[in-house]
Amino acid sequence: MSDLPPIPAPAAPGQPAAVPAQDPGRDRAAKTAREFEAVFIGQMTKLMMESVEVGDQFSGGHGEEMFRGILAEQLGNEISRRGGLGLAPAVMDQIIRLQGQTK
Repeated sequence: MSDLPPIPAPAAPGQPAAVPAQDPGRDRAAKTAREFEAVFIGQMTKLMMESVEVGDQFSGGHGEEMFRGILAEQLGNEISRRGGLGLAPAVMDQIIRLQGQTK
């Protein structure tokens, strides 16, 4: 497994999260990898939501259809923020390799 910087615990409202000092290039690679994972998870979630058959009693109608994509995106962001699926470390390793950096 990669040594991707840990995701800091959520800070108190109005307070910035404490992040340990690291190499700025590595931090950008980690952020990009997490964002990629969030988008990937959001797309998977959207496809799963589209495959579920919704009955008339629980259908949100046109409004639900409009906001389903936003819900999937936010689910992807939150799942990634809380550790994701383990995709971010592999993506980060590839980003660093493509940039020609060493670990």
